Amino acid sequence: MIHTLTIKDENLHGSFSNEYNPILTIHSGDSIRLQTPDIQWGYSSSKDRERTIFNSKENEEKPGHPMVGPIKIHGAEPGMVLEVKINDLVPGWYGRNWAGGNKSWQNDQLGLTGTERIQLDWELSPANMTGTCQIGGRPFHVALNPFIGLMGVAPAEQGVHSTPPPRYCGGNIDCKELGRGSTLFLPISVDGALFSIGDGHAAQGDGEVSGTAIECPMDLVDITLTVRDDYTLSMPRAQTPAGWITFGFNEDLNLAAAEALNGIVELIQELHKVEKAEALALSSAVVDLRVTQIVNGVKGVHAVLPHGAIR
Repeated sequence: MIHTLTIKDENLHGSFSNEYNPILTIHSGDSIRLQTPDIQWGYSSSKDRERTIFNSKENEEKPGHPMVGPIKIHGAEPGMVLEVKINDLVPGWYGRNWAGGNKSWQNDQLGLTGTERIQLDWELSPANMTGTCQIGGRPFHVALNPFIGLMGVAPAEQGVHSTPPPRYCGGNIDCKELGRGSTLFLPISVDGALFSIGDGHAAQGDGEVSGTAIECPMDLVDITLTVRDDYTLSMPRAQTPAGWITFGFNEDLNLAAAEALNGIVELIQELHKVEKAEALALSSAVVDLRVTQIVNGVKGVHAVLPHGAIR
């Protein structure tokens, strides 16, 4: 079955909690077609339409990323895995990103803390997959690589949890590999899973180094949610057209790298029936460690095993 969700206050929230009521209940294997607002809780469908600003249904004092959800899946139980297949993504016509000004790790290191914060306004062409901005009267162009920055299920821990740091249950992963044709696997911690999604990105390099990607609304997000009870996970894992991906999240980049590395080593053990040290040796020949993002308090690293790299 295919469900459709529109952008409205009743469908949006800006924090995680396992006590939030679902906006939709579906069966495993159902698909959902939805739109997402931009990072500032706005949406405009075209150049001639003014941006509408939306609000969180949970009335948080300081809502974080605008997310659609939660979505409950029949039969989802703790210990199972939620498979999130990204069938299609279409970014909106505009995007923005920022740099400098506020105090952050990267601004401190580059001497930009306390300077003027700049905003780049991008005009996006989903048909041509290009984005254009103006700097000093000159046009600059980049290729688009749309993906969803935030996909997660509710954490097992009680209370209200902020959106920026990624967790064992997913959330603000900000991995540019999670575009059209990819599948994210999330460990389920609560009955019904309570899946939420948002934070559309038109383009981003590994690291998200200024603190933001080209943040944009999504005119279409088409996903299929399937409950898997044939294996378990303790951390998110993904399969993309390019390869398998495992993730690590920690305030210490070394520990985040170790977590992602351990995940890919365990995956190679599963796929090829080898011992852990042997899997590590194989990893050293073919696996890439990439810095997912350095800007969400908890840093992210993802390990990539290309398809067919080990035969």
